[in-house]
Amino acid sequence: MAVSALAVGYPPSGMGIIGPMDRYQRITTLHRLFKSARYPLSVTRLQDELGCSRATVYRDIAFLRDALMAPVSAEGESTFRYDPSESDRFELPGMWMSSEELHALLAAQQLLKRTGGGVLSGALAPLQARIEALLAGQGGGKRWPVERVRVIPHHSRKQDEGVFRTVASGTLERRRLVFDYRARSTDENTRRTVSPQRITHYRGNWYLDAWDHDRDALRSFSVDRISQARLLEAPARDVEEAELDRHLASGYGIFSGEPRGHAVIRFSAKAARWVADEHWHSQQQDRWLADGRLERRVPYSIGRELLMDVLHYGADAEIAEPVSLREQAKALLALALSRYDD
Repeated sequence: MAVSALAVGYPPSGMGIIGPMDRYQRITTLHRLFKSARYPLSVTRLQDELGCSRATVYRDIAFLRDALMAPVSAEGESTFRYDPSESDRFELPGMWMSSEELHALLAAQQLLKRTGGGVLSGALAPLQARIEALLAGQGGGKRWPVERVRVIPHHSRKQDEGVFRTVASGTLERRRLVFDYRARSTDENTRRTVSPQRITHYRGNWYLDAWDHDRDALRSFSVDRISQARLLEAPARDVEEAELDRHLASGYGIFSGEPRGHAVIRFSAKAARWVADEHWHSQQQDRWLADGRLERRVPYSIGRELLMDVLHYGADAEIAEPVSLREQAKALLALALSRYDD
């Protein structure tokens, strides 16, 4: 009998399960009951615990014993237990997942594949084949229609997979990197030597957080702007996670740093229905106004990306504070309007 599960643990003792159990839940519950039982358990008791028929109890016990090699022993005609001499040593093999969890994992693999994950989706290909085989076994041989999981990339940039591999390898192997970097803001090309700290996927694109040895400071690099990357033998300098978050994750978006202040944005009642469900920042604060508008307060470091998000809503968004950011928005809107002068 094929094992149609991958899995990670089982429900703790005493955790209730609402509704009918699937095989995954019944097997893990059986395992828990047998591990904790001091005396043999009757089939009637197991029926009550599992909420299933007598025939299903016998099938699940056979699956546990024959497919998973559990030390199940029969004590009389209709009572069972784990062999006391082997019970302590036995645990459910491998990693277990329910059917829903398997489907979710396969959907995640499709997400990586269809958003240009490249390296990641390639690495997961052997696992995908195994997942699909398990799903087919659990679904009685039916194929799961993965093409019905649709992902449409938006504003994602082309990646050099060779560069991505080098950057990812340096990050995971804790080795320094040297590469050429052409900054979008200045279009200047520079040679950088860095200690990679972590790679971040943000809004469909990859960024490298690193200690820049030439500037003696933390910097974020857009991976699609990196070229001629190679690994060095020198070990990477490690920066504490708290310091990384303080300098690179506390401000707004990927253009982060120590927050310089907080912006207050007011959205029209119409736009508020969308904005209220959007996560902009871990420290955002929302307040509904009496006329149905939404007021959002969010910390920011450099206003560039925040302005892009606000202007995305056009006339449905207004920066109320600070005055400096409000004036920047006015200047950008005036410049945009001037493009349409006859």
